[in-house]
Amino acid sequence: MAFFKKKDKAEKASESVKEFDYKTEILNVMNEKLKGNLYDGCIIMPRGFTIDVRIGKHEEQEEVKLLQAVFVVEHDDFDEPIIDPVDAQGKTCEEAAKMAVDIFYAGLWHTIDQSIYKKSPIPVTVNYLDQHYEYDMYAQSIVRIGPTEGKQPTMLFKFIQNEIPKYLGSKKYYWFRIYLAKHKEREIIEVRVNGSVCSDLHKFFKPYLDSWDASKNFICEKQHGIFVQRGEDQCPFKKEDVMEAARYVIDKLTQIKTREEYEAMAKDLAERTGNADMAAEVRIFVPEIFAKMTLGYNEGDSLFLLDGDNKIEFRKTQLRSYFYIQQAVLEYLGKRPPQEAVQSIVFKSVAFAEMRKLMLNMNQQTEGQEGAQKVQPKDLFVPGTAYKINSENYKAW
Repeated sequence: MAFFKKKDKAEKASESVKEFDYKTEILNVMNEKLKGNLYDGCIIMPRGFTIDVRIGKHEEQEEVKLLQAVFVVEHDDFDEPIIDPVDAQGKTCEEAAKMAVDIFYAGLWHTIDQSIYKKSPIPVTVNYLDQHYEYDMYAQSIVRIGPTEGKQPTMLFKFIQNEIPKYLGSKKYYWFRIYLAKHKEREIIEVRVNGSVCSDLHKFFKPYLDSWDASKNFICEKQHGIFVQRGEDQCPFKKEDVMEAARYVIDKLTQIKTREEYEAMAKDLAERTGNADMAAEVRIFVPEIFAKMTLGYNEGDSLFLLDGDNKIEFRKTQLRSYFYIQQAVLEYLGKRPPQEAVQSIVFKSVAFAEMRKLMLNMNQQTEGQEGAQKVQPKDLFVPGTAYKINSENYKAW
């Protein structure tokens, strides 16, 4: 019996792609361009910025090397790293690596460099919940891939210039990533703020993307924006404080059966954190985020603060605890917990209770109708999450 076989050309080509060390090549090319300090698998730049690269999918098609490189920029003042996926290609692996570096340099790094040296800042004023913040925006670089004849660079941020202040809160840094792509009938619009997709912003780019002629060629445009607050961060808690509180609440909510147990948990949480308002945000949003992530319904970017008879709308990105809590939820779900534990948390969600009543009502109305299909969570859209903090001096950080 033969245990070995001769490798065909396709297998050899695949092996040669895998054997090439894209990460080392990209780091070397990038460091030569940036003049940083290459150390321990990343590049250390002035003023505390570090750049790492992770290699995603890479293959060869019709003698062209295709590569996806993910650049990760970190800084002590960032709550989340800036992540920039880049698709590149070349006749050789070296050409593909160089193209990835050139795209990263022209787009994200150029924008960061502007913010470091305060080149051509654009002032942005933010007012929400009786709070006031001043930011400088840096967003001059546009990366375009595809036919460019007669095409002038478009400032993508102009499409959302009136919406931007609605997404900025109290953090020192915010970053936006706008990515548009089109090929034939397929269109992609993705707007991220500090790494989180903000679907309510997508509609502002639809008319512009529809105007592209991509019937023959793939076309994409990408632009980053860095927003730096002029004042210092005064928030009384750190990201890890919120995540620790969220981990505690997740653990407790899997066990709590009575109202008395919940109230005891809430009291203990406030004492542990030393911040009753932040503690309230954590215990309110944990079950709501669980419901959103596990039930699969579509949800908008908004939060609604209930203040007496008033419902004050602002954005999730403006409440810094929200995405810290979400990260703790993702961390927990990544451990593949028992379904019963997840359900025990979801069942405590206000959104789940309201959705169950709505679905029951809608399905009863169509019951018996020929061809009627039952309404599922994925068929529903929720504009955002409403919450109430019982504190006269509540401040949303």
